[in-house]
Amino acid sequence: MITLAIDTATARCTVAVTDGVATQEAHVDGPRRHTREALGLVDGLLREIGADPGDIVAVLSGDGPGSFTGLRVATSIAKALTWGRPAVTWHVSPSLLIQGMPHITAQGGGRLLAVTDALRGDLYAGCWDVVSDRIAPVNGFPRSMAPADLAAFGSPVVVVGDISEQLAEAVRAATGLTPITGAAALPDARALLTLARVSGGTAAVTDPGRWSPTYGRPVEAQAVWERKHGRILPDQTYRPG
Repeated sequence: MITLAIDTATARCTVAVTDGVATQEAHVDGPRRHTREALGLVDGLLREIGADPGDIVAVLSGDGPGSFTGLRVATSIAKALTWGRPAVTWHVSPSLLIQGMPHITAQGGGRLLAVTDALRGDLYAGCWDVVSDRIAPVNGFPRSMAPADLAAFGSPVVVVGDISEQLAEAVRAATGLTPITGAAALPDARALLTLARVSGGTAAVTDPGRWSPTYGRPVEAQAVWERKHGRILPDQTYRPG
């Protein structure tokens, strides 16, 4: 009985598998590699523990926000493994929480603020209060905002951000903390395995066929359409923050 964890929202494609005893993780870094290499990572890890896709009974995935194309890689793999297979469960967790979880755990819990570059000078930001047995969101779904707006989250214990030095300085000015950046801020799919054991760490996907990730904001084509028509595009697939 295998659990697969995968997150593809950032420049890192990270995959982990566990049989409840042994856990293996593998990743690739760099843009435009996820689509080509994600399935190979999954297959390689399953082979390492002597399993195959038919042994998977649970899938854990990051659900954004992040790269629109990247998010669809993990979503497509999860749907392929769970759609029409009711014995396989699927749970999701915010990708920003996955990035920050190892760091807030190392601090013994507290308020976690995690951010990533949303382009156009904005950040995707998520904030959670983390204790040993519970995770509670401070701002609902992570969403896009200006760096100065991070001050509204009070006094986090840890700030994590896969961001440029310029944005890191803006985050430092808003929060009073120097964010953890660089490779240390990239996700590790093993954090998803930890989140699955904590109340509030994941949410169940009950209808894989209709589910879509949290993009954090509409795609540019949708934003242009809505500005032009003055209303929300029917049947929108993103979940606004």
